[in-house]
Amino acid sequence: MISGLIAGSLRMATGALARWHGCGPELRQRIYFANHTSNLDGPLLWASLPAPLRMRTRMVAAHDYWSLGKLRPWLAQSVFHAVLIERKKPTAECNPLDTMLQALGDDHSLIIFPEGGRQTSPDPQPFKVGLFHLAKRRPDVELVPVWMENLNRILPKGEFLPAPLLCSLVFGTPIRLEVGETKVDFLERARQSVICLRETTCS
Repeated sequence: MISGLIAGSLRMATGALARWHGCGPELRQRIYFANHTSNLDGPLLWASLPAPLRMRTRMVAAHDYWSLGKLRPWLAQSVFHAVLIERKKPTAECNPLDTMLQALGDDHSLIIFPEGGRQTSPDPQPFKVGLFHLAKRRPDVELVPVWMENLNRILPKGEFLPAPLLCSLVFGTPIRLEVGETKVDFLERARQSVICLRETTCS
């Protein structure tokens, strides 16, 4: 019940409009990967999914950010069921890839941001290798690109209170790692699949 209230509050506060282009909100294992400009990205993408999907979808987030204070850890653990990963000093015992694969399991989906951190540039930065390894290790899971528009203005980097603006999300056509496709080619194709969705936010 609390999760539903928080999801509704997030959608209302941001006026979020979710559009599905190339796929529908189906109950299957997926990895949603998106551009990243705000700390609201993960929670809002999660909140924009229909309830049955949201219950099985976990956002992957930075342990150093979501473990600070009292509110963030509670939200991460009790509401978002976030997968917290070590992004600054990963070790063999604390490997983000292993953590994400374990979190996927047999019936969960993930939300990830392959740029590795929030960006201020108009286009997404080159993707980190994690998405490639996930695609290689779990070819049965759909990879769904998502473009998130205007979150950087609603909650810019360094701000704590959201501005009263509207945002939108576009879910695109799922992609997969092709046979023989190189890491570099796949990551650039995945990045372009996100950028291409930006045009649909204006249509």
